[in-house]
Amino acid sequence: MSSVRHIAKKVGVSVATVSRALNNEVGVDPATRERILSVANKSGYSPSVGKRITTVVGLVYPGEPVRPDYGSFESALLNGILRGVAEQRFDVKLISIQRDKIAGEAYTQFFMRKGVRGVILRTVDAQRRTVIDVASEGFPSIVVADRFDEPQVNFIACDSRDDSRRAVEHLIHLGHRRIALVIHNVSDTDHRDRRDGYAEAHREHGIEVDPSLAVEVHGGSMDGGSAAVTRLLTMPNPPTAVFFTNPLATVGGLRRCHELGVSVPGELSIVGFDDSDTRQHTWPVYASVCQDASMLGYEASLWLTRSLASGDRTPMRLVRPTFLEINKSTARPPNVAVRILPDGSRAS
Repeated sequence: MSSVRHIAKKVGVSVATVSRALNNEVGVDPATRERILSVANKSGYSPSVGKRITTVVGLVYPGEPVRPDYGSFESALLNGILRGVAEQRFDVKLISIQRDKIAGEAYTQFFMRKGVRGVILRTVDAQRRTVIDVASEGFPSIVVADRFDEPQVNFIACDSRDDSRRAVEHLIHLGHRRIALVIHNVSDTDHRDRRDGYAEAHREHGIEVDPSLAVEVHGGSMDGGSAAVTRLLTMPNPPTAVFFTNPLATVGGLRRCHELGVSVPGELSIVGFDDSDTRQHTWPVYASVCQDASMLGYEASLWLTRSLASGDRTPMRLVRPTFLEINKSTARPPNVAVRILPDGSRAS
């Protein structure tokens, strides 16, 4: 394990200069600061509490922290992370870059100030640059649930494209031709996979995608899923099936069907998405493309803490499969699609 004195000797500066650079204090030449941070990362320097090296990793959100409408993914992810860090007896700290990082502070300095030795990053497209910058500094990090072409970025993710295609093909094989897509409004590789799978199934079966059947919902929330069903079923030519790409949106859509008296699957077939066991708590149990968020958290934290404990920086770039589970929420389409009027009554 590197020390401040080791870094000072390597860079050719005083211990005080190294200390000021690591703590983001003024008066350090930018080029010298960059060399110090580079040596600190390459040599495995870690901050200490008294004489004890910290054994804390961060679960880091570059943008907004976790919100309730994120659904079960975050809780399942955290469960897996806590299981993974237990092997090396590490602890976990939640960190918000948006809230706490000081302007001009390097990510290495920020994380050291927070007292963490490595970070697990959660991000969407808008914050991908942040992830690349963290990795470029060399600070120990891994991204969960997103993929990167940049070789310096470690990640573990699921690829749901094939199973999303199979989910829509399942509906097509049942006879459905007007299949709606209800998708998260914030783009990331996960949701692009699901959108691409939806489009691919239509294309391979010679069915033209109707853009009016694609509904984006804010945050993938229950209310968003409910509103999407209302919007779709009040269309002049409504769908007979819906593919939801978020667990809570799926639950919200099912709830709205119950409120409107629309039978699932007799009058509307539904395939959703699940990160844990949400599908087991609905009626009917919904067909779902499933990923194991807990597994993602477990493998990410296990790799990170083993890397920190051993000093082995072997890259981690792993893509896990999802799986399609057919349950009780799909059936052949009705003879006539259900159409709902704005007041909630059925069109005759």
